Amino acid sequence: VVNLLGISITVLFTLLLVFIIVPAIFGVSFGIRKVYMKTLLKIFQWATLRIERGAKEKNHPLYKPYANGIIAKEPTSLEEEIKQIRRSGSGKALDTPEFELSDIFYFCRKGIETIMDDEVTKRFSAEELESWNLLSRTNYNFQYISLRLTVLWGLGVLIRYCFLLPLRIALAFTGISLLVTGTTVVGYLPNGRCKEFLSKHVHLMCYRICVRALTAIITYHDRENRPRNGGICVANHTSPIDVIILASDGYYAMVGQIHGGLMGVIQRAMVKACPHVWFERSEVKDRHLVARRLTEHVQDKSKLPILIFPEGTCINNTSVMMFKKGSFEIGATVYPVAIKYDPQFGDAFWNSSKYGMVTYLLRMMTSWAIVCSVWYLPPMTRQPEEDAVQFANRVKSAIARQGGLVDLLWDGGLKREKVKDAFKEEQQKLYSKMIV
Repeated sequence: VVNLLGISITVLFTLLLVFIIVPAIFGVSFGIRKVYMKTLLKIFQWATLRIERGAKEKNHPLYKPYANGIIAKEPTSLEEEIKQIRRSGSGKALDTPEFELSDIFYFCRKGIETIMDDEVTKRFSAEELESWNLLSRTNYNFQYISLRLTVLWGLGVLIRYCFLLPLRIALAFTGISLLVTGTTVVGYLPNGRCKEFLSKHVHLMCYRICVRALTAIITYHDRENRPRNGGICVANHTSPIDVIILASDGYYAMVGQIHGGLMGVIQRAMVKACPHVWFERSEVKDRHLVARRLTEHVQDKSKLPILIFPEGTCINNTSVMMFKKGSFEIGATVYPVAIKYDPQFGDAFWNSSKYGMVTYLLRMMTSWAIVCSVWYLPPMTRQPEEDAVQFANRVKSAIARQGGLVDLLWDGGLKREKVKDAFKEEQQKLYSKMIV
């Protein structure tokens, strides 16, 4: 039994080394993941057709979600809508600058519409699927239809938990161990081209191994627009693995808060080999201090581009929410990047208020795969007539347009906070200007 176990471990490690780790080191692929993805798509299509047929036989209508989840409405101003209400129920002149009791109905209706079509809350839940991916995680509508589907689902559970999960854990452990060891060793070398070369390739190698640990299938577009030294790379934010997705194709200086535990060990090892920008918890609250540190970094054109996610929180990959203006105030060239995940194979969104990091990673590693597209957009600079907020909104719109995402003005911080009084006061001011 011991001999058999030893042989099995040797064979498994050899396969990992030959087919995954070595190709990851050199940035090549044998195409196995793409064949795997195409096979899964055919299985999903068959399962969905079987469910639809079974639902039709039982007269059970299947719920089909909207493409983006937002109800289309004609854009109208507060003044126009109140005039329309007065026109239908008041004999007074429409332009009379007086309070009308019927005006209350406008605010009642807007409140109910906001509750029914909440653009914020729905951005922090899993995206609904139109087809079944044998995971039963994102659409409650896909239920038991036949014995064959149940057997197929059970077989999928065995494959994901008994084969893919151990394989992915082994790869993740290998990638993280190599990252800590490699960056620590490189950190002892004197500064120069040799250290920079080795640091770059150690980071790329380890991130590519971690990408394999998620069975990530990534398509990069317009790679000639990849961020250059002295700039800032900004991207929409869906998951903590966004960092791995981008860093497996480029060399970046990371920005983030200093952590403890395993994450702290990784951060301390990485900063020895590469000029990452880590902040203490007390420093993060000082916006001016953070801006000064970033400005000093980008002013040195020999330093790596900074990777930032200006939304400040994870969104469910259907939308892009308000960008924080801090990274757009320092006057550096901005390199926008759009990331769009395919939820058919696994939901990459991290709902941090619902799942801890360990639970989230377990869900990722027991998904079929992580499939996404990455678009590098042309670099953008702040125009003379623009302020930081306008520049941030222009970059956000470009990312949303390229990634096929909904461009929203709301702050992602509303995920955990109440609506700011400023939003309420803005509506009060608009109404008061009309009647005063």
